[in-house]
Amino acid sequence: MRPGADRLRMTGVSTRQELDAALQARRELGEDMEPAIADAFVERIERTLAKRDRVDERELYRRREHQKEMILGSMGISVPLFIAAAIFTGTQGVIVVCVLLAVIAIIVSRSP
Repeated sequence: MRPGADRLRMTGVSTRQELDAALQARRELGEDMEPAIADAFVERIERTLAKRDRVDERELYRRREHQKEMILGSMGISVPLFIAAAIFTGTQGVIVVCVLLAVIAIIVSRSP
């Protein structure tokens, strides 16, 4: 299946009903009105797809903002942790703090 094909699949009951109504209208009105009926149906589908795109963009923005907040927050707490680790445990403590920051970054980047 090509990328994005699932977005074009008509699965909603209302979309199927609209398609049936458009086909019935074409039968009733004849071939003279066929372009207008097809244009109206395609316009409704395009509006639905545009609405989905806007929702997807907002969700992506929200997710990226959350990731940014988590990474900046972990960096903010890392400064005192680095200082404490360097003073009390030396190199091993600094390495542990680095590993923990890397783990936080990986978990945040993979979270939905």
